[in-house]
Amino acid sequence: MKPQTLRIGTAGWSIPRAVAERFAGEGSHLARYARVFGSAEINTSFYRSHRPEVYARWAAQTPPGFRFAVKLPRAITHEGRLRAARAPLERFLAEVAGLGDRLGVLLVQLPPSLAFEARPVGTFFRLLARLFDGPVVCEPRHASWFEATADRALVRWRVGRVAADPARWPAAAVPGGWLGPAGDGAGAVLYHRWHGSPRMYWSAYGEDWLQARAAELAHWPAGAQRWCIFDNTASGAAASDALRLQALAGGA
Repeated sequence: MKPQTLRIGTAGWSIPRAVAERFAGEGSHLARYARVFGSAEINTSFYRSHRPEVYARWAAQTPPGFRFAVKLPRAITHEGRLRAARAPLERFLAEVAGLGDRLGVLLVQLPPSLAFEARPVGTFFRLLARLFDGPVVCEPRHASWFEATADRALVRWRVGRVAADPARWPAAAVPGGWLGPAGDGAGAVLYHRWHGSPRMYWSAYGEDWLQARAAELAHWPAGAQRWCIFDNTASGAAASDALRLQALAGGA
């Protein structure tokens, strides 16, 4: 796979001691991480805001081809439940503008209790599209989001649906929503978030599982960006799993 179409990384950029030798060289953890992986997911933005200068400092520690995914604040997704979102969205987008061209995609993770409702959800994603012209992906967790009506709506709003593991519902295991025009992938982001299984955030993935994921990646639309983010960081497994998947996928 071409390196620019496959991005493998972790939630955050911590470097566990067990694999520290794979991230050799001088500099901060992020600078060392970014010499090995081409992407990282910023999750701290979900819990608290960061000044634009903080985002700019992170961007400056990465090479030109590196990209960040940034998770929307819980004040928008969980507390506000996507309603009355203009003011908090504008604040958030002003902050992440500090990343400049290192900003790759926005991640909208929804609470499990948030069912799909076409009108308020459509209002939110149309607002987001007016304020931000880059890729957006959504990780819904209520069953109603995996029905045909919700999927067609995500296509209309050009929002990709995240593929998650463990999957709450069978359809949640594969990407959905916007996959590019006529399914050719052009301009789409196919985003995978792997949280560890059977114990979320802790369990490492086995060799067979990683080989199967590497094989699947080759069959997605050629024009799409593929993001594979390991979120099983609690035990330090994310970095080693990402390293192994990167090797299986040809080092991209």
